[in-house]
This record gives sequence, C-alpha cells and structure tokens, in this order.
Amino acid sequence: MSDLVEIPLLVIGGPTAVGKTEMSIHLAKTFNGEIINGDSMQVYKHLDIGTGKITVEEMNGVPHHLLDILEVTEEYDASRFKAEATQLIQEIWNRGKLPIVVGGTGLYLEGLLYDLEFGGRASSNPMIRQSFENKAIELGEEVLWEELNSLDPAAAAKIPAQNVRRTIRALEVIHVTGELFSAQQSHNEQQSVFNESVLILDRPRAELYDRINRRVAMMAEQGLEAEAKQLFDIAQGDRIPSMKGIGYKEWWPYFAGDISKESVIETIQLNSRRYAKRQLTWFRNRLKAVNWLDNSDEQLAIEKAVAIVKQHLIKIEKD
Repeated sequence: MSDLVEIPLLVIGGPTAVGKTEMSIHLAKTFNGEIINGDSMQVYKHLDIGTGKITVEEMNGVPHHLLDILEVTEEYDASRFKAEATQLIQEIWNRGKLPIVVGGTGLYLEGLLYDLEFGGRASSNPMIRQSFENKAIELGEEVLWEELNSLDPAAAAKIPAQNVRRTIRALEVIHVTGELFSAQQSHNEQQSVFNESVLILDRPRAELYDRINRRVAMMAEQGLEAEAKQLFDIAQGDRIPSMKGIGYKEWWPYFAGDISKESVIETIQLNSRRYAKRQLTWFRNRLKAVNWLDNSDEQLAIEKAVAIVKQHLIKIEKD
C-alpha cells in the first residue's frame, strides 16, 4: 500500500445542518471520490432520521463507508474509527479514487489526521477513553479540562483547555494507573499523516440556528418519535452507547410521561444549537491548515471548494 503521506485526502467538516452532505456529493462526483462517514452516531443501524443520515437517493451513486456498521448496543470510539478509516483511505486510493471523509465529530477527524500518542499501552483503557470522548462530545471541552484540573492541576497547567485530545488522554492515564499524568512521560505530537485538504463549512449564526430548528421540526414530521421509541425499547433502561445522541436522549422523559412532545422538540432544537456552537469552537481550535467556507451561498462555496481541491490535492494518478 502507498505511504499515508502520499495519499491525498479530502476532509469536509462543519456543524450540524450546515450542508456537508450536498457539498460532499458534488465534490465526490467532480473528483471521482468515495465518502467515509466521520460522524459518531451514523455508524449505527436503524438511527437514520435523528442522525441526519444520508439516504440512498442522496448518495447519487457515490460509494459510502462506515454507515450502518453497528448495532445500537455496540461500542464505538475514536481509536476504532481511526483504524477503520485509515484502512479505507488506503483501499480507496489504491482503486485510483479520492478518499473523502465527511462528518461533524471533531474528535474523530482530529484523531485521524494527527497521530497523538501519550503514555504506554499499560495506561490505556478503551472503555474509559470512550466515556471521556462521549463527555467531550456532549458537554464540551471545558468540562473535561475542569475535571483534569481538579485531579492533576500540574498537568492541567500544561494542557490548554482547547486540547481536548490530550485532556482525554491525561484523564485516561489517571483513571487507569492511579497516578498523576504530570508524573508520566510527555507525549510527541506528530504532523498530519496524510496529504490532506480540510474544508470546514459555516454559515452566519442566525441562519445556521434557523436551519437547525427547521431540520429538527422536519425530523419530527418524518417519524423521529418512532425511531427513538424503538431505541428506548431496545435499551430497556440500560445505558447503551447510542442513547447519548442528541435527538434520542431527549425523548426518555416523554416516554415516561413527564413532559410534552412539544417540549421534546424544543429541547432537541436547543441541544442541537449548543452542539453546533461546540463543533465550531472545536474546529477553530483543534484542526490545522483549515479552509473555512461560508456555505450561505452554496454555489459559490462549491466553486471555492473545487478550486481549493484542485490547487492543494495531488492529482490522482496510479504509477
């Protein structure tokens, strides 16, 4: 297989409801690409409406990967995503096509692009790491950093609050070894392992929030309640991994008879807007050499994206 640094990789990120799907299909068609899902919830089967999963019709013949690969009771984390996505990127490139990773889970995209390793294997625990990854996705990076600061102020003083991946690693080491991370061997942050071009889509905040509100309302009309009820019935009170997703967890009080359906929809809209804000903060602070595109004029954004890809990515040729 080709060395990873020789593989051109297109990454399309951005907050929920910004328009990543439409952009990704256009670029995949233009540059003969295949798409790898980079969303932590779209890996689950049966969770289609609430995750905003692309439909077969919307795919328009473009091959997609890492969609519907897990049952809702199964675990998934950034480490597994990195391994599976890296393998797919190599396979797609070897077929003479452009690998395109599309998603809004910043932790997954960062972990794929930058090989950040801390400590040794003896200090690793995938379940503990995933619990912190989930907390970062749901509550934001500041919450994790405050937890680290309370446990190991010396480590927190050397780790910026925005460096959530290192914060997660520090917390993992502390919980696995029982020792302070500040006493552990320091890490080496490597450069990106791919020849990538990163596009992050954005819109004016008011426009983005309006799109989120309308999207959630449409999800409700399309049958989100039934999809959430199916997940609720499978869980039977257990905290299965897929229950953490926005669009699903908000229904539990409704199914228990505690709140109205209108309250559920409003809460999903609120949580989605807050999540979008955290996503944008993550992309601004964590990814390097990013091309920001205002997607409020979608045609203009596509034209700019095409120009960026042509300029920065190696033309696909097989030796």
